[in-house]
Amino acid sequence: MAVIIGLTGGIASGKSTVSRLLQEMGYTIVDADVAARAVVEPGRPALAQIAEAFGQEMLLADGSLDRGRLGDLIFHNEEHRKKLNSIVHPAVRQFMLAEKDAAMAAGKQTVIMDIPLLYESELTWMVEKVIVVYTDETTQLDRLIARNSLSAEAAKARIASQLPLAEKAKRADAVINNNGTIEQTKEQLLRVIEEWQLTP
Repeated sequence: MAVIIGLTGGIASGKSTVSRLLQEMGYTIVDADVAARAVVEPGRPALAQIAEAFGQEMLLADGSLDRGRLGDLIFHNEEHRKKLNSIVHPAVRQFMLAEKDAAMAAGKQTVIMDIPLLYESELTWMVEKVIVVYTDETTQLDRLIARNSLSAEAAKARIASQLPLAEKAKRADAVINNNGTIEQTKEQLLRVIEEWQLTP
């Protein structure tokens, strides 16, 4: 029976780095961001529901989603955001569970569910244990500003929209401190893998 591990963190915490390290070690990653893109591709029911809820102008000429326009619409409107989430989240969960089942059917021993908003979306029921990738607030802010070319204000607003990393770390079964080098991060990851006896 496969072990299902949740991997989460915060924006610019380095979760993607840990996810990549796990993938390089041969682990199966079921990525919520990949799922979120897949479920709104042309021909998918969720895309039709978005166009119905927010108007055909949310689609580009080729029938794909106009992410920029949709982002602008929901960013400042809580009602719209909730409506969008009610369409996308169930579709994403369904997609991820199907991917997990396929990995298990293929004989994988460990499946990593990479879910940025694991706690915010109350999805801990999908996993058995949780790894949180942690970085302190200053490092997180500096990385986000540098990575996305944001102002300090915009970066702080994005960080504030998520549960604080310190809070996530308290709830985790294992915490990887990503303030240091990639080698230090990898060492911590290998310790968790060894302790939990995870095999791909």
